[in-house]
Amino acid sequence: MQLPDEQLRAGHIPADLYRQIPPGVDVRKVVIVQEAPRSYKGPIVLTLVIASASVVVLLVIAFVAQIVAASAVAVLSATGGLSYTINRASKKRALPRSPARSK
Repeated sequence: MQLPDEQLRAGHIPADLYRQIPPGVDVRKVVIVQEAPRSYKGPIVLTLVIASASVVVLLVIAFVAQIVAASAVAVLSATGGLSYTINRASKKRALPRSPARSK
């Protein structure tokens, strides 16, 4: 019982608090009120909620942007203003003929 918290839990008055009690006060009637220890559960949960909400918002924005881009390409290609194709075949370049070989 060396820490003040341990002394208070055991019902003893630590020496530093005992010196602060005015003379003539009945020590048996002194009530010491302790502050409750701080709980970190609330700030941690709040941080997790904010982080997950921001991820959800970013995913929704990305999904909406993809739909808007796809619909814009579809509208422009249907009107003939734009054609968008993906060609994955590799194109081989033909070497230019030199004048000496053409004879």
